[in-house]
Amino acid sequence: MSKQLPQDFVMGGATAAYQVEGATKEDGKGRVLWDDFLDKQGRFKPDPAADFYHRYDEDLALAEKYGHQVIRVSIAWSRIFPDGAGEVEPRGVAFYHKLFADCAAHHIEPFVTLHHFDTPERLHEAGDWLSQEMLDDFVAYAKFCFEEFSEVKYWITINEPTSMAVQQYTSGTFPPAESGRFDKTFQAEHNQMVAHARIVNLYKSMQLGGQIGIVHALQTVYPYSDSAVDHHAAELQDALENRLYLDGTLAGEYHQETLALVKEILDANHQPMFQSTPQEMKAIDEAAHQLAFVGVNNYFSKWLRAYHGKSETIQNGDGTKGS
Repeated sequence: MSKQLPQDFVMGGATAAYQVEGATKEDGKGRVLWDDFLDKQGRFKPDPAADFYHRYDEDLALAEKYGHQVIRVSIAWSRIFPDGAGEVEPRGVAFYHKLFADCAAHHIEPFVTLHHFDTPERLHEAGDWLSQEMLDDFVAYAKFCFEEFSEVKYWITINEPTSMAVQQYTSGTFPPAESGRFDKTFQAEHNQMVAHARIVNLYKSMQLGGQIGIVHALQTVYPYSDSAVDHHAAELQDALENRLYLDGTLAGEYHQETLALVKEILDANHQPMFQSTPQEMKAIDEAAHQLAFVGVNNYFSKWLRAYHGKSETIQNGDGTKGS
């Protein structure tokens, strides 16, 4: 018996500006959190990447040839506002108008992400997702994009907020490369939900007729065995990476069970609970009732076993066998 995909199923691909565009020093683009970080490591360079900045028409022609109907792209915030705020770079604005026009020419609908791992350098140094200045400037940048790029009908506020918060402050694999700071991780997670909510509510208030959502990296978590302690370990991991985001995005509130798991993690590490305000939670609730879609990036599952020792995360960052 043959099976068919639903009639409204669309096939597409996805990119992130910093990972594919290259041209990081061209046409007034500002610096981002990765530039110094990668330069000091000396192993990866952002140029030329896939040279999408110069060869996007070739890429979109291939996408059309192979049956893509949509493409998820991101706007590099620092191409529009090199310093994160203030003066606009017209060459960056012109590039994205050309990109979206080329999408239309190849019969491909763009789903446009506002933030895909590339905070402008100044705002990263000010505290990134822990900085109120960053959150305010992010909302202002989003408003500019909504007004400027009226040809875009599908927007994504943040791609994989958990990848940012957890890898910035728990595993230490994203700049500023801090590890074991669960307090900063959860505060960043909440602040991301606040910024996301403010932007969703702004977009809906502008009555632009399109759709707006968010994309989460959701790695399903399972207990290593049927034991109660392994089940609880899985719940703690789920709370760290997934639950706060799903509660905030879809429920519009943090469930008491989620907050209890978060507090358990923080208490075990002698770190304070994240801070929120009634006004922030009101915005989160409002956005949850206006959200058009939630995208899911799923890479792998995790099996958790109870362990009462010092936590350690080892990344295969240098290719060494067994790391």
